[in-house]
Amino acid sequence: MLLLLILVLGCHQLLWSQDAMPVPASLDKGIFTIDSLARYGEIQDTLRLPFVQVPRTFLQMRVNEIADTLDILAPFWEKVRQVKRKKSNAILRVLHVGDSHIRGHILPRTAGDSLQLAVGRLTYTDMGINGATCETFSTPEYISDIRSERPDLLILSFGTNESHNRGYNPMIHYQQMDNLVRMLRTAMPGVPILMTTPPGAYQGRRRAYSLNPRTAVAVQTIHRFANDNGIAVWDMFTIVGGSRRACLNWQSANMMRPDHVHYTAEGYVLQGQLLYQAIVKAYNDYVGYR
Repeated sequence: MLLLLILVLGCHQLLWSQDAMPVPASLDKGIFTIDSLARYGEIQDTLRLPFVQVPRTFLQMRVNEIADTLDILAPFWEKVRQVKRKKSNAILRVLHVGDSHIRGHILPRTAGDSLQLAVGRLTYTDMGINGATCETFSTPEYISDIRSERPDLLILSFGTNESHNRGYNPMIHYQQMDNLVRMLRTAMPGVPILMTTPPGAYQGRRRAYSLNPRTAVAVQTIHRFANDNGIAVWDMFTIVGGSRRACLNWQSANMMRPDHVHYTAEGYVLQGQLLYQAIVKAYNDYVGYR
């Protein structure tokens, strides 16, 4: 009897000394609700956000993002999502049109190769002309060439040559953009447009270079036109430092060519990486927060 009492007290002491047993989760209180499962599924549609290494000399940079408060690019993001979910066998087409910055191929192909690798069924084509302004492409022939590419997303990159003209007039620039966009929308209704701003440039010759003050005015004009006409904007000029630092940042990193208008291969690669990063951010925002 005594032995039985000792055993009972010993077991009681062992049980008392242990941590309390966890309470099993109720079967009717699952971790995921239907809504959260759907949200989890959408999160899986995101693209990996790339890290972009910028030189330490780059100062006063802004958040790298596309301005699209009206969700102008939503139709394209949805097509990307459907392709990524393998619910669409379509091959998405991005066409990047612009001036010599695009004609050099490095910027658009850096962004395009990364986007193609991330999405899969996607092509990224560039169409640039040295010295071009948006007025250059406002002809039936060029509009026909652009239309023949059947783009799902059209990117327009102008402003450097417009603002390089000492007689630059914001009203004329606005009207030229309006002419081009009207022709494009007539030829390709429903195709979303993304405009970019010029990266920045100097004016003058040899050792008499000075910052081109008209670049900032052209950037403002592009924003105003885009806001008035339902167009998204990627403002590289402001993102990389704006009026005070954009050109200084590129120059301090030795990424500008001697003409102080164009950029080295490394400079254009960085611009392409920044554009790709902004595109991924905008797409992920659409998938995760719409």
